[in-house]
Amino acid sequence: MSVFMMLQVSGDASKIKAVMEANGEAFETINARARANGAIHHRFLSSADGGTIAVFDEWESAEGFNTFFNSSPEIPQMMAAAGVTSQPQITFWHTVDTPDAF
Repeated sequence: MSVFMMLQVSGDASKIKAVMEANGEAFETINARARANGAIHHRFLSSADGGTIAVFDEWESAEGFNTFFNSSPEIPQMMAAAGVTSQPQITFWHTVDTPDAF
């Protein structure tokens, strides 16, 4: 069963897209590494006030995410370039099958 990973940091969410566009090849490399380690889905989100950045991913396993994240020294550098002001808080989640799911 897959796991969902949530990574949260404080920072200006409006800067993420510009950093990604300026580092397109690096992000292609990072995305390929993520897929090779079991990434299924990936999405950036911003809090309504724009001060919190969240990443929601689906992975084949938590171990796959940890291997990817620990072998990606570019990520902290890009987070700094995007104005991230806190250490990432990472939480793993499992789906709970309930009758009201849709």
